[in-house]
Amino acid sequence: MRLQPFALAVTGALLLAGQSWSQQVNVDPDLAKEIRDLRTAQQDLDHRLDQLAKAIDDIAWLQRVGDVAVVDKWRIVGPPDANPKNPTAPGATNPVKFYTYTFVPKDRKAGEKLPMLILPHGGVHADFTTYHTHIIRELIAQGYVVVAPDYRGSTGYGKGFYELIDYGGREVDDIHASKQWALENFDFVDPRRVGLIGWSHGGLIVLMETFAHPNDYACVFAGVPVSDLVMRMGYEDQDYRDDFSAEYHIGKTVREDIPEYKRRSPVWHVEKLAVPLLIHTNTNDEDVNVIEVEHLIQALKAADKKFEYKIFQNAPGGHSFDRMDMTMARAARREIYAFLARYLKPPRALP
Repeated sequence: MRLQPFALAVTGALLLAGQSWSQQVNVDPDLAKEIRDLRTAQQDLDHRLDQLAKAIDDIAWLQRVGDVAVVDKWRIVGPPDANPKNPTAPGATNPVKFYTYTFVPKDRKAGEKLPMLILPHGGVHADFTTYHTHIIRELIAQGYVVVAPDYRGSTGYGKGFYELIDYGGREVDDIHASKQWALENFDFVDPRRVGLIGWSHGGLIVLMETFAHPNDYACVFAGVPVSDLVMRMGYEDQDYRDDFSAEYHIGKTVREDIPEYKRRSPVWHVEKLAVPLLIHTNTNDEDVNVIEVEHLIQALKAADKKFEYKIFQNAPGGHSFDRMDMTMARAARREIYAFLARYLKPPRALP
């Protein structure tokens, strides 16, 4: 016997909340399975829609920056899956395949060596999109080659790739692999003039990458960077925490494994800083609370590290304050570009 629509909706809500409907009322097991299957189908549909959005946005890149840059997308590899479902299955230890975007100035002179910036996107599960259009155009105008990896866990590539996420772990190795690949394939890049630039989760990644490979980079900018996952889990909501404790990810809550969350947090590795660093944060950031970045700044000072930072006061845009298309945001980016230019010497540094 089928339940009426209202009862079916209640049944679904309880199942989606992870509760056992059989503990609430006697229900047809086939109906319970059908609802679980529908939930799985909805998740699969979400991933397919992400793939469609990615394909559309890839076309938009050519339209939005193709006049000034040679835009391409390459498939490369990073380290194996950090948490394979079946470690002994064929291919379980194979390198993870992922895509990276490259943007090369169209007006590059023959024989000229150019500086390069590695720009990983933010978001727990996100991807590199035309959200960055004006930043890319500004960097191209200065003569930078830009490499933007869609590292493991990024959206737009299906459920399997999504569940390869390794926040603060092997995703950082994917960034390093992207840099190595670019140097091997682009003979017009000066290996002594490579920098890192990232915001939010991307800010965490560039910090962890420069800590791991200080001799590979001339400088690093970290904007509103996720800095301390232990602290962050204390003020974020349950859905956010579930992304980390998922079986395919860390698999434990921060309470269950504090050392593992510390291992993935820049604030606990500040003693490794050995390259010029600029940090920006904002007091009204609605995503990465300023307290996280203040903790990072305090830790760097305690470690007696030389670095630069600026705490913006209630700047419009909150978390995205220096990525907006407003006068104040452009002024903030000019400060970033001036910092990068001191160490990377782009051919057309802003005056």
